[in-house]
Amino acid sequence: MSAVNDRTTLLGPAGRIAMFAVLALLLLIVPVLNLWVPPGSALHLPDHAVPLIGKYVCYALLALSLDLVWGLAGVLSLGHGAFFALGGYAMGMYLMRQIGDRGVYGNPDLPDFMVFLNWPELPWYWQGFDQFPFALLMVALAPGILAFVFGWFAFRSRITGVYLSIISQAMTYALMLAFFRNDMGFGGNNGLTDFKDILGYPLQAMETRIGLYIASVLALGAGLWLSIRIADAPLGRLLIAIRDAESRARFLGHRVLAAKLFVWTLSAMMAGVAGALYVPQVGIINPSEFSPANSIEIAIWVAVGGRGTLIGAPLGAFIVNGAKSWFTGLFPELWLFGLGALFVAVTLFLPKGVIGTLADLRLRRARPAPVVEKLEPEHAGA
Repeated sequence: MSAVNDRTTLLGPAGRIAMFAVLALLLLIVPVLNLWVPPGSALHLPDHAVPLIGKYVCYALLALSLDLVWGLAGVLSLGHGAFFALGGYAMGMYLMRQIGDRGVYGNPDLPDFMVFLNWPELPWYWQGFDQFPFALLMVALAPGILAFVFGWFAFRSRITGVYLSIISQAMTYALMLAFFRNDMGFGGNNGLTDFKDILGYPLQAMETRIGLYIASVLALGAGLWLSIRIADAPLGRLLIAIRDAESRARFLGHRVLAAKLFVWTLSAMMAGVAGALYVPQVGIINPSEFSPANSIEIAIWVAVGGRGTLIGAPLGAFIVNGAKSWFTGLFPELWLFGLGALFVAVTLFLPKGVIGTLADLRLRRARPAPVVEKLEPEHAGA
């Protein structure tokens, strides 16, 4: 079955309506169960569950960003954790500037870690992060510029396949080592934390957490809508052609470099937005977010949900991270083995992921039964 048929089957009108209906339900049910259902009720959603679900939604947007470039264009990035972390650091820098003189050292101009490390003044690259619009711009621009430069050199050199995956992982590893350094001005090993408020609203207030959760769901919906529009456009068909036969697409005169560079950069910017929404909900960003293992885990989410289906990637993020929260509570020392076993099992038994397998079953049921012609007696005896 061709990739185009996969896509049209899974994202037909009924599938899209169901997908956005689920998002609308998510948008409503969490605030209602938390704010309006009494705490004594069995249906009440505890306060700690709201940022946890919000974190899963951010992971879903991150998985979608990888599926956009891996599922459609066949570019397997093992460095998307870097784009996620850069967006998170941009938001973390804004949140640190909002602390002002409420920090441990009471310095209105410098974050606590800079006072502790005897920084004389705020570095130039921290300028402007006291303004939310500037920080919001950098959330998308920082990962976007890095992705554009990386993609320009990599795609122009026609680096593909496992070589590109290894280089992207080397990129995120190098960034992790750089951000661990205290003289980089990003908090070193401890990262950025002790956030107080965002846009004047205290982060610990339940209403603020609900607002961040709603913003995360809306961002995921916007990401899905944008991804579907790209998949439906001629650009989407070109990306699938590049994925299946890049040399042939180039020989036919298509602008392969421009198409790959566009979707790669857009994917990085989506990952940055996911990181920016993630940081205020978990309250910290540190260099461990650049860890290569995190980027590999993102690829596992996409594989579990169904690569190239768009709706499968967010589902995979929910499945794997939900299982992770459950297993780490019961068997914390065995979780990594369970994650590896899950990836092996999906590779062997569900190579198309959950959504891809369900789509195959649906196609088999919808396919008419083969007509068996009854042989004439003389033919049957021949």
